[in-house]
Amino acid sequence: MPRSNRPRRPASGKPGIAGGKPVGKKGNGDVPELDLERARAGIARRESAPDGEWTVRTMTARNAEKTYICPGCSTAVVPGIAHLVVWKEDHIFGAAAGLAERRHWHTNCWLSRTYRYR
Repeated sequence: MPRSNRPRRPASGKPGIAGGKPVGKKGNGDVPELDLERARAGIARRESAPDGEWTVRTMTARNAEKTYICPGCSTAVVPGIAHLVVWKEDHIFGAAAGLAERRHWHTNCWLSRTYRYR
C-alpha cells in the first residue's frame, strides 16, 4: 500500500528541485534522519496482540495536520480528526524499522481490527 505522507512537489510545479537542491528517487539531496523523540511525542502506550507488540500513540485533533490513509478502512484520516499512530515494537529489523513503517489509524478501525492467523 503506498504511503500518503510523501513530500509534495514545490509550489512552482517544477519537479526535482526543492529549496535549490535536486531531489528524486536517486536522492542527491540530504535525507533527514528519523526523529525518534518527535515520533514518540504524545500519549504513547504499549499494546500486546496476537499479531505482535505495538506502540500506540494518540494524535489529538489539534496536532493532526496532514492527510493519511487508514490501513483498516482505506479511507482518509483528514486533518483535524483525532486518530492513532501505530508502529510495531518487535519488528524483525529492529525498533527503528518499526518506527519507519508507522501508520495512522482511525481509532475505531484500530480497536475493531481483525487478527489473521496463518
